Amino acid sequence: MGDPSGFLKHTSRELPVRRPVPLRLLDWNEVYEEFSSDTLKTQASRCMDCGIPFCHNGCPLGNLIPEWNDLVYKDRWHDGIERLHATNNFPEFTGRLCPAPCEASCVLGINQDPVTIKQVEVELIDRAFDEGWVKPVHPTRSTGKKVAVVGSGPAGLAAAQQLTRAGHMVTVFERADRIGGLLRYGIPEFKMEKRHIDRRLDQMNSEGTVFKTGVNVGVDITADALREQFDAVVLAGGATEARDLPIPGRELDGIHQAMEFLPIANRVQLGDLEEPTITAEGKKVVIIGGGDTGADCLGTSHRQGAESVHQFEIMPRPPETRAEHTPWPTYPLMYRVASAHEEGGERLFSVNTERFVGADGKVTALKAHEVEMKSGRFEKVEGSDFELEADLVLLAMGFVGPEKPGLLTDLGVDLNERGNVARSAKWATNVDGVFVAGDMGRGQSLIVWAIAEGRSAAAAVDAYLEGESALPSPIATTTAPQR
Repeated sequence: MGDPSGFLKHTSRELPVRRPVPLRLLDWNEVYEEFSSDTLKTQASRCMDCGIPFCHNGCPLGNLIPEWNDLVYKDRWHDGIERLHATNNFPEFTGRLCPAPCEASCVLGINQDPVTIKQVEVELIDRAFDEGWVKPVHPTRSTGKKVAVVGSGPAGLAAAQQLTRAGHMVTVFERADRIGGLLRYGIPEFKMEKRHIDRRLDQMNSEGTVFKTGVNVGVDITADALREQFDAVVLAGGATEARDLPIPGRELDGIHQAMEFLPIANRVQLGDLEEPTITAEGKKVVIIGGGDTGADCLGTSHRQGAESVHQFEIMPRPPETRAEHTPWPTYPLMYRVASAHEEGGERLFSVNTERFVGADGKVTALKAHEVEMKSGRFEKVEGSDFELEADLVLLAMGFVGPEKPGLLTDLGVDLNERGNVARSAKWATNVDGVFVAGDMGRGQSLIVWAIAEGRSAAAAVDAYLEGESALPSPIATTTAPQR
């Protein structure tokens, strides 16, 4: 390390300051203020010369974290981005959206605050773009082989970029009107401005990847035609089937899935709509689901001018510090406050919604009660019933797997016991030449896993087409991970 005693001299962990709540609620820009390079270098110097850097194991991509921390500290930013890009195609995405399992497994985190790995990552890639260091990487040869990638989320984009650089002719199919998947339409602007997607797509276009939007594979192009036209297919369509809440009153107007609500808000920011067709403005909003998607709905509701917002979570409130059953270096269960939670609203834990109440076909309230866990099951806490007014309810309870009708059914791919696309250790489905990466095979997961699986599937496809591959495969397991 550049400063072997850095972690002893600089014991405090520093992160960029979030803009004042009243100010940031006036716009949809990212919530953080600028972070000085001197402070960043100080934070990078806290990275220890670990005998075994557990951050490597914590990161599904195997990012070379101590190396680029050291290079940033030494002001060798250009070398740093080379090491970062060696393992991660899109650090501008992970640096903003990943929950940083690397930091949870940082050795310094055993008895101090961990290194600010994620902040070093995002500052490094942003500087690289600003300096013009992110250039197209052209293949040295053309194989003449054609690969179709279905889905343009992080898994599909990672697979496409790797396969293009290996010399294959890659076409990415996306059923939406723009590339990016949930990065484009699911993640609010205040968490990641969409210019970050666009500048990366400029690079990929220059490298030769072909993008086709507005194409619903399985409808606009049949599964048979896809296999006839391409030498290999990568399924990277994500786990887009949302978990529903089939309780009395679900049919009432004003109850929407999060992925009905969030994309509309993003389309307003993209200039497609003047006003959102589903809005929280002036409404009493209840969000059912306490995870990241629920927080996205919360921040969006604030910016649209909701009268009030309540967020329900069926699980109990996590502890303030790392739970005993998630010890270092595992990712800790603990109470977290996202930027959206700072902005207002009330979080309620251990709550189950029993029924929706309505009038004239529209939701007006919901009835709920508290629960407690007994013998692995949620049981109602007697006497805890309550009713809460609501004229907009957003369901943010996660996803149950990929959509089955259409492409998956027509291809005839096998599914595992969780309803995801089954795959071998070589990322292959039971259908010859058809591979799967990301949430479509893994189930709902993290962006960093999606990129890692996209890179690994690309190496498997390259080996299938060419007999061997020099592409890196960050996930090398005897059995491809499934959830």
